[in-house]
Amino acid sequence: MKVAYIFNSPHASMYKLGQMILPQLEAGTHLVTVVGMFFFDDNTYVLRNGDPVGERLSKVASQSGMLLMMCDMCALFRNLAEGTPKWSAPNVPDSERCVPLDTVPGVQVGCFPDLYTALSGNLPDQVITL
Repeated sequence: MKVAYIFNSPHASMYKLGQMILPQLEAGTHLVTVVGMFFFDDNTYVLRNGDPVGERLSKVASQSGMLLMMCDMCALFRNLAEGTPKWSAPNVPDSERCVPLDTVPGVQVGCFPDLYTALSGNLPDQVITL
């Protein structure tokens, strides 16, 4: 089974991801294939360059091909991205779109339409919001 996680609840990335899901992924005991993770609000902070959980997650994602994406508006608000969100200004050229700033390798920035597009080639069977 393939799943995607959405980290929406306060501290979900630090506690549920960092203390439960990530150790299982690292140990190969999670039992499902995680195709993507999407981060909202303060959960985006785990993706900062140098964050221990984010660094470990980036390594797992690189090895597995897992998508790591943070909400564009959440990232902009927290200075983890710069540029213009495409979906609030649809005519913005790609050169001016949101890009991540000082994040672990492999992180993308986007909104739900970007998430749908990014996962379209490897659709999850279930999406789990934590």
